[in-house]
Amino acid sequence: MTKRMTTISVKVPVPLAARLAAAAAHRRVKKSRLLRDALEAALDGRRTRRPRSFAAIAGDLVGCVTGPTDLSSNPRHLRGFGR
Repeated sequence: MTKRMTTISVKVPVPLAARLAAAAAHRRVKKSRLLRDALEAALDGRRTRRPRSFAAIAGDLVGCVTGPTDLSSNPRHLRGFGR
C-alpha cells in the first residue's frame, strides 16, 4: 500500500541546500526522503543524526602526537611486547 503524498515548498539558504544534497548523496537517498525522515524525527522529538564513526569523530586528532612514526612495524619498538 502506497502512502498518499502532498507537495510542499520550503525555502532554505544555499549552504543548507548544499548540506542537504551532500547528506542525501552520502546516504544514497533522495533529498525528499531525507527531509521526510528529518521532519518526522523532529516532530516525534527524536534525534535525526546517526552516530558518526570513530574516524570521523577523532579525525582532528590525527597527527597531533609527535614521536616515532613506525611503532607498529619496527622490531626495535616491539621488543618485549606481550610479555
